[in-house]
Amino acid sequence: MNMKKVGLTALAASLVSFSANAGEMTVSGGASITVAGFSASAMDNKAKSFTMGDQFTVSGGGELDNGLNVSLSIQMDGQIMDDHSLTISSDEMGTLVFHGHGGSSATSSIDGSVAGDIWDGFDGAATVAVGITGAAMNDSAPGDNSILYTLPSMVDGLSVFASLNPQESEVNETETGYGVTYTGIEGLTASYATTDIESGATATSGDHTAMKLSYAYGPVTVGYSKSDHDTGTDSSDTELSAVSIAYTVSDELSVSYGTEELSVGGTTVDAEYSALVVAYTSGGMTLTGKMETADNVDNSNNANADQEFWGLTAAFAF
Repeated sequence: MNMKKVGLTALAASLVSFSANAGEMTVSGGASITVAGFSASAMDNKAKSFTMGDQFTVSGGGELDNGLNVSLSIQMDGQIMDDHSLTISSDEMGTLVFHGHGGSSATSSIDGSVAGDIWDGFDGAATVAVGITGAAMNDSAPGDNSILYTLPSMVDGLSVFASLNPQESEVNETETGYGVTYTGIEGLTASYATTDIESGATATSGDHTAMKLSYAYGPVTVGYSKSDHDTGTDSSDTELSAVSIAYTVSDELSVSYGTEELSVGGTTVDAEYSALVVAYTSGGMTLTGKMETADNVDNSNNANADQEFWGLTAAFAF
């Protein structure tokens, strides 16, 4: 029996029934303009760059006659369909999200650095700017055709979730993951997750774990996170640890400072990052200024491995 065909047929029937129940549809989006610049210790400042970001998301959903809540979300990035997912939920069954594209494993759903993934601005963009490629953090994000399931609430403040990444190849095994988030103490959020990495080869299989802590007291929030990608090949292993502190000056203005340390297996020098971010929000507009520094971005002491970045962004939500 072709289970994929049966599943699609059942889904099509559900959507026909759903549309007959007059579900609601919404469209939201955003656009941004950024001016930014890179420099490196061994090179003169490079020319400023101007970039534009744009995307919008179409969402539709409603409650079926059987009590299930069903929603579909499709994100458009420029002229390309990007992340899209189908969500099915109820108080009794919890929440199941099927990601056609842009999915997360249990671990990658929480492994964003508390400092804002500063490293991500230097692992590719800086190559053009100063001629050197920074190190990148590996993760277990399955991406397409994956499932993230959150169990129904059993204990106040405790959320339990799991992921499934079916493998169609005969040599690969299905990747599974699980995680928990606890918010039962006022101001505290604590998360932990782990996910299998199954490539079909011992050298590139392993696991991806992450933990994240944040505590808010009045206008101040402090955080710590760690993400560890471990496989049978040492050179593929990465570990990112981060700390941050943020101060909410007012409803409109916030200031944050964070640091990150990224180690890569087989290297002896860690990449180190820091960022100062100031954000001002008024209505649907957010103005953000960043000053970032990076040392040893490619896990070496090369002349151009110490870099700086600044950026000013005007973002609009509608």
